[in-house]
Amino acid sequence: MAVDIQSEEARIIRQLIPLSTLPSHQFAKLCEQLTIEVAETGDFLFHRGAIDSDLYFLLDGAIDLQTETFTVETIRAGSESARFAIAHQIPRKIDAVAASRIQFLRLNAAMMKADHEIPYHENESTMMVEELEDDDDWMTTLLRSPIFRALPPANLQRILISLEEVQYQTGETIIHQGDPGDYYYIIKKGQALISRKPSPTAKEIKLAQLGDLDTFGEDSLISGEPRNVSVSALTPITLLRLNKDQFINLIKKPTLKYISLDEVQPQIDNGAVLIDVRGPDEYKNHHLPRSINVPFFSLRMHLKSLNRHHPVIVVCKDGRTSESAAFVLHRFKFNALVLQGGMANIKPASSGASENIASFSIDDGTETSNLLFAASEKKTQLEEAEAVTDQEESTVDMNQLVQQLKVKCSELETEKMTLELKCMSLSRQLDTLKAELAMLKKNAD
Repeated sequence: MAVDIQSEEARIIRQLIPLSTLPSHQFAKLCEQLTIEVAETGDFLFHRGAIDSDLYFLLDGAIDLQTETFTVETIRAGSESARFAIAHQIPRKIDAVAASRIQFLRLNAAMMKADHEIPYHENESTMMVEELEDDDDWMTTLLRSPIFRALPPANLQRILISLEEVQYQTGETIIHQGDPGDYYYIIKKGQALISRKPSPTAKEIKLAQLGDLDTFGEDSLISGEPRNVSVSALTPITLLRLNKDQFINLIKKPTLKYISLDEVQPQIDNGAVLIDVRGPDEYKNHHLPRSINVPFFSLRMHLKSLNRHHPVIVVCKDGRTSESAAFVLHRFKFNALVLQGGMANIKPASSGASENIASFSIDDGTETSNLLFAASEKKTQLEEAEAVTDQEESTVDMNQLVQQLKVKCSELETEKMTLELKCMSLSRQLDTLKAELAMLKKNAD
């Protein structure tokens, strides 16, 4: 049964994300297709492992999200969580069970397609919506990404209505290396190439290829540094972009989490990993104990070696590169923490060790007849003190040795990573030379 556009149910449905961004005429058309379903207490909406792509929205009652052993969360109608599709990750990670008698919506991809007539535009406060192809339900897919799922609903709403759509033709440059950062980009449809010149006169190096729903442009916006890569269109491409101020206020600030130096050690003791994203030379000169050097430019290559079940603490020179690194980690579902202020406010440990000189009190009132006994007693005390001192020095020496070995291991790990990167670079150069040689042979024939 269709939903009356003037009803209370329609008002509630209009608040759901992403339905709240639809133009009025499209929402009215959607209501004609909707059926409000009912489930009784204990009924399952879906089970763990299910791969259906339907979106479930709670309109009335409460739903328990459960594992085999406990309830992860209870979602109640009218809450902020209920504005979003229920546990929409595919395959489903948990069971959804009615905790009371509920009313809910079940939407499929066909219902989410835009009007197939002419594109429709509302005023500036409403996002432009054009026809969505069967495989281009970009909004639903976008909301499933780790970065966007973690945002407050109010921020997500503002982002969706602020996204600006732009298009580029094959070969056009979207971002120029060296330019100031201005926009954060989401690929709605098409393919793009990321490339970089190590120096103004060097040959351009191809780094990566991006496709539908990939994002780029955030590094410069977060760090405040100029663009460090160029991005060009490999095919005709449609992009959604968000300006710098909106990105910082709506995405960066609520996404990044910070940690003080005093909080680092307890986190490491509980399994956290501390990675230093500066270059090898800076790291070797001065770094925190138990840190691992993973230069920012190589971070994406080392994601598979990190454990998603433990926090990753990121440190750099002043905190800005760490913020970019943490954002990358969040995109890949890591719990990343930024060491506030970076290494700039941390002084290198002193290389010298203070010496503690033992002192003993002398009783000038000791009688001569007791002098021999007193001397003997003081000798025993001195021997005991020396024994304790020797033991302490032995412990200190052992701790210093362990620390030196840890530092050496870190340095070797850094050298290993650097050599791996050099090998990869040489491999790419070799492939290029082989391709050029093959081309010359072909032309010669």
